[in-house]
Amino acid sequence: MLKIGIIIGSTRPGRNAEQVAKWYYEVAKERTDAEFELIDIADYNLPLLDEVLPAGYHQYENEHTKKWAAKIAEFDGFVMVTPEYNHSTSAALKNAIDYLGLEWNNKAVGFVSYGSAMGVRAVEHLRQIVGELQMADVREQVMFSLFTDFNEDGVFQPGESKENSVNDQLNQLIPWAKALKTIR
Repeated sequence: MLKIGIIIGSTRPGRNAEQVAKWYYEVAKERTDAEFELIDIADYNLPLLDEVLPAGYHQYENEHTKKWAAKIAEFDGFVMVTPEYNHSTSAALKNAIDYLGLEWNNKAVGFVSYGSAMGVRAVEHLRQIVGELQMADVREQVMFSLFTDFNEDGVFQPGESKENSVNDQLNQLIPWAKALKTIR
């Protein structure tokens, strides 16, 4: 069975990423073509990249890096949930990505974004980053607006049609994850 990790891509206090990722997970786990797991980068307490050698050497010195690498290595593909901060992704997600190299290679990835402009600019940057890591990003993006998908108290309340976007994305992601597994 394929394993897909849903990465909560923000560590900010009061973050919306956790609500969005948990909702996505609830929709995704109804499927029978893959197993899904939430991965919260906040649980790994990754400081600003502190490995002596670049990730490409695959010689991690720090225990937090080794723990993060072991978790990411378990998966065949990912869904990255990102906010948009200043026309880009969160620094925490970028930092978590940069810690590793081989663990990301030849895996599929999809993006879920939110923000005042639905997070589209954050995903533009992420697509460039994951390309360098030899990941295959799928076209279908799940996007949420801070103005229409969250209520005035900041509670996530997406429309019913958004569930279709999740399944459309997974219909692209899962076949790619399966195909890429054959070359790892």
